[in-house]
Amino acid sequence: MTVPLVDWLRAQDDETLAALLRLRPDLAVPPPADVTVLATRAGIRASVHRASDDLDTVALAVLEALVVADADRVAAERAEVARLLGPDVTAAALDAALAALQARALVWGDEAGLRVVPAARDVVPAYPGNLGRRAGGPAASSGLPGLLEGLPPEERRVLDALIAGPPIGRSRSAAEPDSPVGRLLDKGLLIRLDTETVELPQQVGIALRGERPMGRIEATPPALSTRERPASQVDGTAGGAAMELLRRVERLVELWGTAPPTVLRSGGLGVRDLRRTARELETDEAGAALIVEVALAADLLGQSDSPNPDWLPTTAADAWSAAGIEQRWVALARAWLELPRLPGLVGRRDDADRPINALSETLRRPVAPRDRKRVLAALADLPPGTAVTTPEALGDLLAWRAPRRGGRLRDEIVRWTLEEGTLIGVVALDALAEPGRALLAAAPGENGPVVAALRAVLPEPVDTVLLQADLTAVAPGPLVTALARELQLMADVESAGGATVYRFSEASVRRALDSGRSVTDLKELLEAKSSTPVPQALTYLIEDVGRRHGRLRGGVASAFLRSDDEVLLSEVLAHPETAALELRRIAPTVAVSPAPLAELLDGLRAAGFSPAAEDASGGVLDLGPRGARTDPRRPRNRSVLADPSEERIDAVVAKMRAGDALAAARRGAGNALPANGSSHTLATLQEAARAQRQVWIGYVDGHGVQGERVLAPLTVGGGIVEGRDAVDGEVYRLPLHRITRIALIES
Repeated sequence: MTVPLVDWLRAQDDETLAALLRLRPDLAVPPPADVTVLATRAGIRASVHRASDDLDTVALAVLEALVVADADRVAAERAEVARLLGPDVTAAALDAALAALQARALVWGDEAGLRVVPAARDVVPAYPGNLGRRAGGPAASSGLPGLLEGLPPEERRVLDALIAGPPIGRSRSAAEPDSPVGRLLDKGLLIRLDTETVELPQQVGIALRGERPMGRIEATPPALSTRERPASQVDGTAGGAAMELLRRVERLVELWGTAPPTVLRSGGLGVRDLRRTARELETDEAGAALIVEVALAADLLGQSDSPNPDWLPTTAADAWSAAGIEQRWVALARAWLELPRLPGLVGRRDDADRPINALSETLRRPVAPRDRKRVLAALADLPPGTAVTTPEALGDLLAWRAPRRGGRLRDEIVRWTLEEGTLIGVVALDALAEPGRALLAAAPGENGPVVAALRAVLPEPVDTVLLQADLTAVAPGPLVTALARELQLMADVESAGGATVYRFSEASVRRALDSGRSVTDLKELLEAKSSTPVPQALTYLIEDVGRRHGRLRGGVASAFLRSDDEVLLSEVLAHPETAALELRRIAPTVAVSPAPLAELLDGLRAAGFSPAAEDASGGVLDLGPRGARTDPRRPRNRSVLADPSEERIDAVVAKMRAGDALAAARRGAGNALPANGSSHTLATLQEAARAQRQVWIGYVDGHGVQGERVLAPLTVGGGIVEGRDAVDGEVYRLPLHRITRIALIES
């Protein structure tokens, strides 16, 4: 006879229980007091549903066959389960499936008697194996095969229509005794449910299906169509995508720092703002939605605290920008991997037919990280450089591995993961790149291997550029951080990729001069960092802008304007486009304006002049926009239950074993007697110490809380008993006056 689940679990070793808690982490929250509690939780319907989500097609078919065999009520033999599954499931596949089910405590027992948790009947379809319920009468008799062979053709056609399932049919002739359905009802080969509905009994369906009682079972995973690509090409493409991602996120921080979009009343980002962001980032709306979602998850963006909040970069974005290339990418890639949202839903409509916006709560899906990792894990099973031909092929494989996973968005999630992974730099050319493999294998917070993997696929940073006669500079690879920042200050990025092209213009050079660089600084930097001679046209551009730059000096008066050239100042005052600035000359070389300094300089530039701002010492003052910031507020991701650590699992197993030991000791103590005075307590403890026996003690601690403990007394005296705990092996001291009940434990 098969033992109950609690006894079967209690007989397993600690390694088996630890493996169970790893496969079903919900059983350990909160830690069960003993194995009895563990067995109770293992049979709860919701927990059984979660455990079944990880089963593949064969394991689910075996679970279904056990339910057909009524293993939730009585023990079923392995041979009967194998017969129900038919020839599609080999003995080895059946053994592997049973091992997977037993490891999750969904099935227990041996070949002679297998049992399944009762909640399994709620997990399998309403008609397991597409078979009806068991019936009595002719359907359960040994003469059923002969009865089926002697059926007229019209009656056999009725049964054949119900064989494949579901075993339910409707017929208006069910109430007519002379109809084929009526005659089958009279013979007991159909069961009447109502006046028009009949059901094919389980025994009849099994007999008609022959060697496949549960129908055909896809016992082997579908072949995955792949193509081979050079691993170096995959990694190089991923490295380029990683660099492009960093450039776009930097641009996003700059853009939203100067022109932050407004948070919608319903939360999220407006459609117009998303389109503008996509245009500025040089990507489509889907790519822009992913970038802003990842930036928010990485805590680079947040909402301001104003009554009408905006989306702003956080102060953490400045620290992120100052980090190295690899560290910045790892922060973004890990944020994407753990993102409990589906950016692919942006642009669709919700159940209320409202558009789904980026950064809105509608995108939240707590199981998204799990599904994303499943797709990447399937790619990781392939050799480096091996790519899938289509997302549909990968989706079919994942559907076989876990038919209950994914829901109605299963196929879309596969496609979204490949597309998003390509933009992030984890996937390239439909294959998993080395940085993606390292990211998937690394533990949370373990960034070293991921940084090393990305560094290996990126070209070495260069500290030189190629200056060209058309006022452009070509960076043949990623620039060192200092040179990249200086070049972005004096030139604009024209195209990005493996080689970045920068273009110099009057506005970009003036931007560098406005930030405090001098003409000499710019020329010396370009001469030192260019692999080619500095083109004469670029030198002329810098000198020409520098010659005109700063001839006019602005200050705060609200603002003042001064120039050593009195004629130039007179020209400014007479210019028709400067009238709105309300300039007033207070000295031959000085004029003042009520306009703010930044507005004064912008107005002069619009009129065709090239003023510069100066501080109190006469130095150039940088008034360039620095971008608004808000405090970082990392959201608490309501994700799926985190995998417990090995230390925590070991502690839970030890706690359960201790609880079982305490329960056994309590049973061995029989009916514990009240501690009638200190003399009775002292005598019992002294007897236990002499006989080296254990004693069960009920006590009240210093806070008035009742407890119990099993001790092997070592010393008794001075109103204190000192003994070794039978559960954890520690030595405890307990005052005699706190003991309320006591009993010797029978050997």
